[in-house]
Amino acid sequence: MAESILNNKRILAVDDEPDILETLQEHLEDYDGLILDKAMDYDTGYHLLRTRKYDLVILDIMGVRGFDLLNEAASSGFPAVMLTAQAFSREALKEAIETGAWAYLPKEKISEIVPFLEDVLTLGCQSSWRLLFERLGGFFNSSFGPDWQKDEKEFWQEAASGSINRNR
Repeated sequence: MAESILNNKRILAVDDEPDILETLQEHLEDYDGLILDKAMDYDTGYHLLRTRKYDLVILDIMGVRGFDLLNEAASSGFPAVMLTAQAFSREALKEAIETGAWAYLPKEKISEIVPFLEDVLTLGCQSSWRLLFERLGGFFNSSFGPDWQKDEKEFWQEAASGSINRNR
């Protein structure tokens, strides 16, 4: 495999769907030295967050108390991204941003997980949000409706520009 920022990283993925964890394993298995720890429930995920160091954490929202795990990952200093299907909503996106997620990806875009994770690790939190809104802005518009940012325009402009203030 070519050089990648994913080489020699330790990543934790927490999802209650075995096929999602298997898909992540398949997408990440060829990276030199990459270790993917997997958990299918909150308790296991929480234990791993408390006992190991991670370069990146991938969290589902539903079924594993993803926002609780996101809070733990963020307070431990681990970059975390949300990968979700059932909780794919404007409200969950906003909560992910406010809780400290570095990015938010719908599960139907899991085939794009590698460049997505590389961008997050390369660019950091603020720039990865800006790039995510550039890449998935049309997807968000079609999923949430064209006026989904209307009610909280300032918040969404800050998020899209990469200058979000989490201490609101």
